[in-house]
Amino acid sequence: MKRDWPGRVAEPPQLPLALRHPADQRLDTFVAAPGGVAGLLQALARGEGEGAYVAGAAGTGKTHLLLATCALAHEAGRRAAYLPLASAAGRLREALDALEGYDLLALDGLDAVAGMRADELALFDAHNRARAAGTQLLYAARVAPEGLPPGLPDLRSRLGQCTRITLQPLGEEDRREVLRQRARRRGWDFDEAALDWLLRRVDRDLAGLTALLDRLDRASLAAKRRITVPFLRELFGA
Repeated sequence: MKRDWPGRVAEPPQLPLALRHPADQRLDTFVAAPGGVAGLLQALARGEGEGAYVAGAAGTGKTHLLLATCALAHEAGRRAAYLPLASAAGRLREALDALEGYDLLALDGLDAVAGMRADELALFDAHNRARAAGTQLLYAARVAPEGLPPGLPDLRSRLGQCTRITLQPLGEEDRREVLRQRARRRGWDFDEAALDWLLRRVDRDLAGLTALLDRLDRASLAAKRRITVPFLRELFGA
């Protein structure tokens, strides 16, 4: 079997999690990205640079960017893994050990393990090994490194050395563009009146918009109806 990092034998690669998500989550479908972000993440996906840290409130698109970068890395023939840290809290060392040898690691939700000493030590060790091996690192959290709960100072220092990407909540026009794009990808005939109706009643965050569109997709297929204002009123009882 292939050996990745010294002294370890790699397990057979699994399908990167990024590829299990809809095509909506790609860099070219991300709306209102800060300047230079696409180029930075494309470079990381190709194996250029060392690491980046995405900060932003819930629903601003952090997961979207991490998954998109993993997908790009896979398309470039590189091994990429996406790990939501909340799913590994309390046993992070085991989870990170299983990902040794990947070319890019996207670690989402640092908030879930911040302040947990054993997990922070595991993350610190994994960060150092990844850097030594030339593995690209992509982190995401709701706050910048200095805003995380007090914990391991050396880990905060490492995170602070990553290139910073800060995301802001979507404005109304950005939310409209997200809905337009994702409706087009689903082949919907989605008129402006229906868009206006939805935008007055849904949250601003990307997660909420995605969940809403998934619900609409299922409902319109089941009813065999176009997405119009009357249909939306029936569906949402408004």
